[in-house]
Amino acid sequence: MLSLLKRYRRPLIVGILLLYPLMAFLLSGRRVRDPNPLDRAVIALSSPVQQALTAAIEGSVAAVRGYLDLRGVRQENDALRLENLQLRAAVQSLGEARTENERLRKLLGYAETAEGPEIPARVVGVNPVAKLLSVRISSGEKDGVFRGMSVVTPDGIVGQVIRATGGYADVALVTDPQSRVAVRVQRSRARGTAAGTGAGPLKLENMLRTEDVENGDLIITAGTDGIYPPGMVVGTVTNLEKKEHGMFQGADIVPAVDTSKLEEVLVVGSPYSAMAPGSTGEGASK
Repeated sequence: MLSLLKRYRRPLIVGILLLYPLMAFLLSGRRVRDPNPLDRAVIALSSPVQQALTAAIEGSVAAVRGYLDLRGVRQENDALRLENLQLRAAVQSLGEARTENERLRKLLGYAETAEGPEIPARVVGVNPVAKLLSVRISSGEKDGVFRGMSVVTPDGIVGQVIRATGGYADVALVTDPQSRVAVRVQRSRARGTAAGTGAGPLKLENMLRTEDVENGDLIITAGTDGIYPPGMVVGTVTNLEKKEHGMFQGADIVPAVDTSKLEEVLVVGSPYSAMAPGSTGEGASK
């Protein structure tokens, strides 16, 4: 018993000090009297304890309320952050759809003004073999696409169909090292050949040294190779090299179409392109 009193001595003293004012109040009833010296001593001793307990309780309540408020703010921030991500994704999706619509509208406008039938197709694959730069498109023989037909965009030429199956076709790009396109300078009408190099610009070949060609000249198809219709944009002359001797002059041609970013194309079915399986025009990629 004594050991228990010693162990809980301080809590008991505090409890007695706190209970004494309450007992005194209950015993006094409604009679009001002045506090005696003992009352004053108990009040003086218990007041700091009461204040400390009150402050601790109020602090705990404030901490709990602050935690709940902070938790609510965090949940609201998480919800706002998720909504922001969803809105940004929607904006990006709308932007991509708008860009695609613009490309398709441009493609459709070109098809309506071009001569002969044009077969639209999407680029669905890229040949990883460096020796044959080609892409696969989503139209094939069932759509009227055959080997030897030319592939273009409203910006210029892309390449030539080298293989067609029921629902797909492979297109050798103008940048392929085996590609040769009969071209002319739009301004002076001088003729030459645009040769693929595998990467970077095309090479202007077979252009006589006496012909009129300058940097910045627009190069178009000549229509004499049986592949591309005449007058289609090939690219722009740069790095012109006029030699003092020899028959030819050389230059680079920056392609009008970035073949690394193709998404939609038109397969040109015209008198200038082969219209049956197995046929190919002069100058085709092999």
